[in-house]
Amino acid sequence: MGWLGRFGAVAAAYAVFQALFGVLPDDLSGSVSRYCISALGGIAVGSVTFLSAALLQARAARNAAVEAVRDAPGPLPAVVEAACTGLAAELASVEDAGRGRLTGWPHSLGEGDPPVRPTAYGTVYGLLISLELGLPDARLRTSDLVDTLWRLRLDGGGWAARSQGAMARAEVTALVLGALARAGADPVRLAEEAAICETLLTQDRDPSGYDVSFVVTTVIRGLLKAAPSAAALPRLRDALVDGAVVDPERRHLHAWGSRLTAPRGETLAPTAVHTAQAVVALERAAKTLGEDRQARLVREDGIRWLLSCPQEEHTACPDLANKYGVVRRRSPLDPDQREQLTVRHFGAAWLARALMSTGAREVAAEDLHEDVWQRQLAGAVGSVWAQQQDGIWRWADGDLDRPLWMTYQGLSVLRRHALLVYRPHP
Repeated sequence: MGWLGRFGAVAAAYAVFQALFGVLPDDLSGSVSRYCISALGGIAVGSVTFLSAALLQARAARNAAVEAVRDAPGPLPAVVEAACTGLAAELASVEDAGRGRLTGWPHSLGEGDPPVRPTAYGTVYGLLISLELGLPDARLRTSDLVDTLWRLRLDGGGWAARSQGAMARAEVTALVLGALARAGADPVRLAEEAAICETLLTQDRDPSGYDVSFVVTTVIRGLLKAAPSAAALPRLRDALVDGAVVDPERRHLHAWGSRLTAPRGETLAPTAVHTAQAVVALERAAKTLGEDRQARLVREDGIRWLLSCPQEEHTACPDLANKYGVVRRRSPLDPDQREQLTVRHFGAAWLARALMSTGAREVAAEDLHEDVWQRQLAGAVGSVWAQQQDGIWRWADGDLDRPLWMTYQGLSVLRRHALLVYRPHP
């Protein structure tokens, strides 16, 4: 407190002392009593004045500190810049004898000695990062990445992960088509490839993939971007709705497991990551295709299932855990040949994406559970943030520990959350 504040307290104390001394009766046990009472009154008022001034000053200092923190840039821009630098440093450009110049990334950063041949899976996620963040780095040219994805198209149409060989698969094809659509690719060419993608995921051609939640939700999301009028979309949406299971451990709400039908004699156990994937896919489908009563019921049940996590601490609860999955298929060309695709799921990122959906916010408000929604979303986003280092997300164990898809999902969640919580200054 400055000298003026201290002087004001003394002046107030002296004024009260003089006033009391002047109004107290002369017969009040002599002058000593009058002096004591007046002095005590003056000291009390002076102390209150001093404390009030100190409180006002402390409050002003706190408000100034809050304003300074609010005006200062947060940590997200530095993470985005670091991610841009890391991606640009490992961008590969190689000449392929059969496909020409390929510019992009392999599945994971730090994979082998550079230059490493780009793959469709790594390059599509690099493109998605560039589109999501609008990266200004001239080394990350969208046109080069788009051209590379077209060059990596398989001879019969469609795309596949590196481990899937030369057999196009619907989930990778839909993922690439969705990214190409976001990049503004030729709609006629997209429609031709989308028609191929629709034929790749049917019960007859790919019964194993048709039963996997991850495959179906991925294809739904990709086709909604690339070919929203695709005839396969209502069929896939209905298969996803029908694949929901009732969980007696969470209020008998609908949720999803890794598969859409249970093996004979077994019961499907729902998981947070597959439920979150289904919620995201069904909400996007509802905006484009509309939604009947049953589809809305299971979608909203899925949200309530996610919000009913029994853990009180949501920063490290099991719903946030990363998961492994395996998609096993038989080759349609050779029934004796088996294909196995290992899938890794970023649990916290999927939960955050589902909770940030419009439907989740509406359900939380309708059920008066906005406080639960806020706590769970904060825990999920905090877990996403904790798994990155210098803007690159890391899988905790095994090889290929810096997958491009994980960095994309991490950055996408942080960006969406920043937009969700942004409040302009008054």
